[in-house]
Amino acid sequence: MIGRDPSYSRPLQSTPSTRISCTRSHKYYDFCFINGSTILDPTTSTFFVADPASPPLVEKIKPYPRKFEISTMSGIKELILTSGPRGPKCQIQHNAPALVFSAGGYTGNVFHDFNDGFIPIFIITNSILHDQDPVLVISKARDWWVSRYGDLLRTFTKHPIINLDNDTANHCFTSASVGLISHGLVTINPKLLHTPKTLVHFHGILDKAFGRNHHHSRASDSQPRLVLISRTGGVGREMLNQNEVKQAAEKVGFEVVVFVPSSTTDMHVAYNLLSKSHAMVGVHGAAMTHLLFMRPGSVFMQIVPLGTDWLANVCYESPARAMGLQYIDYRINVEESSLVDKYGKDDIVVKDPVSKMGSNWSMEIMKIYLKEQNVKLDLDRFNWFLKAAYDKAKKFMDKEG
Repeated sequence: MIGRDPSYSRPLQSTPSTRISCTRSHKYYDFCFINGSTILDPTTSTFFVADPASPPLVEKIKPYPRKFEISTMSGIKELILTSGPRGPKCQIQHNAPALVFSAGGYTGNVFHDFNDGFIPIFIITNSILHDQDPVLVISKARDWWVSRYGDLLRTFTKHPIINLDNDTANHCFTSASVGLISHGLVTINPKLLHTPKTLVHFHGILDKAFGRNHHHSRASDSQPRLVLISRTGGVGREMLNQNEVKQAAEKVGFEVVVFVPSSTTDMHVAYNLLSKSHAMVGVHGAAMTHLLFMRPGSVFMQIVPLGTDWLANVCYESPARAMGLQYIDYRINVEESSLVDKYGKDDIVVKDPVSKMGSNWSMEIMKIYLKEQNVKLDLDRFNWFLKAAYDKAKKFMDKEG
């Protein structure tokens, strides 16, 4: 749990002689605030503050909230913030603050797109930059990413995006927030915002961005719809008896739609599928981030493979409950894991994943439990969970449509 910091809810305090202030005390992120007018030279990735009265100051920052991952941060462009008696001439004036961050790192993975990007943006625009319309200054703003998330980005700003990697003109801003603030994994702490808001309010932003001009037809108005998230392509945590699971869900009474998300999935299509459904089920993985698209009150069932209990809880169970979803946890038995075939039932990998992991979530551990492991559900056992999900989803459908 990240402790409270003033940067969560208001600009960092700066003394009259220091207009650049930074906090570096958090595990996930560094954050800097320029209190007053500043000029960006994108060719050198430098923000200048003209301040003749103070001695020269230089701060450096990589504006991506995973600073604990050295290998990831090595690919993030470093920005320079400097004050002194002189700066470059302003060529383009913006009567607005800048919000500066990187869309590098794990961008393209839907979990990280939201956890490391859009939720932190939401936090800043509802705390430090509340009631303001910032200019988004983005490093690694690749065309496919801007196209995919353009409507969501436009909910945060009416201004064109400045691409830090290919712009050459000097831009002037009224202030600058450099870096993104995280409250934890897929988490918004309403107590740290200017006006208390939660993941339910963030869902409202998603509805504004993606919920327009699309309709996903339903085969039946009398059956609750279950979205079955499918993992394919040998990435691990695949559901080996998916067809049988689909048939079992249909037998219980669901209309089942199999959803195979990818890095090219249209966000409007995904949103309208999930937001008009009554339940979702899938094996723990990035695609479960689509729970953010579901209506509060709908049903979310997460299938939890061996060794992923903690991740399943913090990444998806806690956010689901914060969203007001009806959460169902299906923790597989040893016999439902493909790891049994490789290691045997008595190996510590299978018998006691917690002891195997210890306190070190290493690449070796991640490979075993996230990459090597697939699941084959015990249909007799799983059917009880499907029936519980159906009952909840049917009641939700009857009440909300």
